[in-house]
Amino acid sequence: MNPDHLSVLNPNYFHGCHPLDLRSHFENDPFFENLDSAFPLDTVQEISPAPKLAYRQQVLERLLANIFSQDLVGKAIVEQYLRDQYRRNCRPNTLRLAATALTLFLTFFRKLGKMHLEQIQRQDIEAFIEHEQDRGLKPASVRTRLCGVYAFVRFLIEKKIVGYELMERKIRLKLPDRLPRAMDPQNLSRLLCVVDNTRDRALILLLLRTGMRIGELLNTKVDDVDLRQQKILIYQSDKTSVGRAVYYSEDAQQALLAWLKIRDPFKGRLFYGQGKASQSLGYGAARMMFNKYLHKADLQYSGYTLHCLRHTFATELLNVRMPLECLRVLLGHTNLEVTRRYARLSDKTREEEYFTAMESILKGVPDADD
Repeated sequence: MNPDHLSVLNPNYFHGCHPLDLRSHFENDPFFENLDSAFPLDTVQEISPAPKLAYRQQVLERLLANIFSQDLVGKAIVEQYLRDQYRRNCRPNTLRLAATALTLFLTFFRKLGKMHLEQIQRQDIEAFIEHEQDRGLKPASVRTRLCGVYAFVRFLIEKKIVGYELMERKIRLKLPDRLPRAMDPQNLSRLLCVVDNTRDRALILLLLRTGMRIGELLNTKVDDVDLRQQKILIYQSDKTSVGRAVYYSEDAQQALLAWLKIRDPFKGRLFYGQGKASQSLGYGAARMMFNKYLHKADLQYSGYTLHCLRHTFATELLNVRMPLECLRVLLGHTNLEVTRRYARLSDKTREEEYFTAMESILKGVPDADD
C-alpha cells in the first residue's frame, strides 16, 4: 500500500467503501421507501435521548458518590472543593488524585479522634505523611498525597475554616533525582525480533519512534494520524494539557500501514479494546502485552516498562546530537530541566572527553600540551 494514493485518512477507504455509499444504497431501497410512506415524518413523534454527561462530569459524580458513601469528616466541604476544582477545568486525573488524597487524609484524621475540619493542625498532617511512608509508598506518591492535602488546606483558608498558620513552614519531601531508564540497544533488538503481532508491533514502534506517553497513544484517533507527513497530532496532552505534533520513522510507518489494513474500520481509536467503538485499548492490557514480549525475549527480569520506550527515544536522539530545546518540544515537556535529565544519561561529548583524557593518563602523558 502506498500512502500517496490515499486521498484522505479515513479507515473506510481501506475497505473500498465510504459512508456516503452506504447512505445512497439504503435511500434507494424499496423497503425504506414503503416504510417512509407508512410512517410519515409528521406523524412520528421524535424522542430526544437523555443528554449524555461529559467525561469529566461523569468522573466528578463518581468521585462524589464514593466520598458520600464513606464515613468522612466534612464531606460537604469536600464536595465544594471538588466542584471548585471542576469549575477551574482541572483534568479528570487531577480530580481523582485530589479525591484519593482527601479520602485517605480524612479517614486518618477521623481515626485521630477529631470530628471537625477546624481541628486540623500541622501535627495531623505530619502524622498522616509518616503513616503513608510507613505503608511503603514511594516518595513521589507520598508527595502527591501531601500536595493534595495542602491544596485542600488553602481552600479551607479561603472559606475561613482554618487559619493561615497551617501554610507556614510547609512540610517538604526530598525526592530522589533518578536517571531515566533507557533500553540497551541489544535488548531492544531482541524485543523487536519477538513482536509477531501486527497491532502490537505498530503500537511498540510508535511509542519508540515518537516518544509519546502510553496514555497519549492509546487516546489517539485514526483522524489524528497524517500518513503522508508521518505525523501524529496530540491535541491535548493528558498530563500537561499542551498540544503538540510528533513524527515517526519509516519502520513505524510500515508497521502502522500493516495495522491499518487489517483493523476494524468502524473503531474510532487507532488502538482499540473490546466493546464500544470509542473504547480505547486499556493501559493494563497494553502493559500485559509488553510484559508478554519481554518474557519471549527473555527480558522479564530487566525491569523494563512501556515508559522505557519513551526514555529510549530521547536517549537515541541525544546520541545523534539533537538540540535539547527541540527534544523538549517533541517530548511535550514544559520545563527544559526535565529534558536535561537525558543529557546526564547519555552525553557522547562528555563520554569522548573522558576516554580521551583517560587514554592520555594511561600512556603516561603528564601534560596534554606535551
